[in-house]
Amino acid sequence: MIDFGSDRPVHRQLADIIRADIAAGRLKPGQPLPSETRLMQQYELGRVAVRQALGVLRSEGLIVTVKREGSYVRPQVPIERVILRVAAEVSARMPSPDERKRLNIPEGVPVLVIKQPRQTERLLPADRTILVWSENGQ
Repeated sequence: MIDFGSDRPVHRQLADIIRADIAAGRLKPGQPLPSETRLMQQYELGRVAVRQALGVLRSEGLIVTVKREGSYVRPQVPIERVILRVAAEVSARMPSPDERKRLNIPEGVPVLVIKQPRQTERLLPADRTILVWSENGQ
């Protein structure tokens, strides 16, 4: 439940509750979350706090929101292992809207930018990429 006397903002507390439900499997991948109105009633919160909580979860890549439909637990995606040479440079950043669309990633998920000698720069979704370092790139 929400502790209105806590120093922790109520929207963060609601995000914690929903995150725990996802982690425990009470909310499964692809399952819709309760509507904003239902969350407002259930937790006695205003619309702004509910939207902020959903925004936190979206930024963590745990949920996706579809306009005029609602929010859903993000479906699980396959993980790709990428082998890197020692000389590789890796950085992370937020993708542009076009990159998000091309890579099919929701808002809030960063991308990894990989630069390796004699190879084209690669852009990979950070939430489904595991980087493996190798002395010889194999």
